[in-house]
Amino acid sequence: QVQLVESGGGLVQAGGSLRLSCAASGRTFSNHGMGWFRQAPGKEREFVATISGNGGSSYYAAYVKGRFTISRDNAKNTAYLQMNILKPEDTAVYYCAAVATAIATMTFTEGYEYDYWGQGTQVTVSS
Repeated sequence: QVQLVESGGGLVQAGGSLRLSCAASGRTFSNHGMGWFRQAPGKEREFVATISGNGGSSYYAAYVKGRFTISRDNAKNTAYLQMNILKPEDTAVYYCAAVATAIATMTFTEGYEYDYWGQGTQVTVSS
């Protein structure tokens, strides 16, 4: 069982930056691929970014590529999402998710692939 707790959300002006953190419980963090998703009011949840268990592979949605960076520190059981050049359309609840995997280099872009989810953190970007 893995428990995930996000933090770092808040209110920021367009063009600003935020860094989200996702702290995971358990001793097998490196055996889990990690992902960030978001859901805006009235919209479906959408994929943002994913990183492999060993941190060597990552993948981004087109609408955040070049602005967001996903990373992880396996020694601290924590994943991060650095968000730069934020836009009002980035406003959403951001969720981190974890999936157990035996393939340390694998990334996962679909929500249904993930086993565990955090409670979410609100990000609001004002224009």
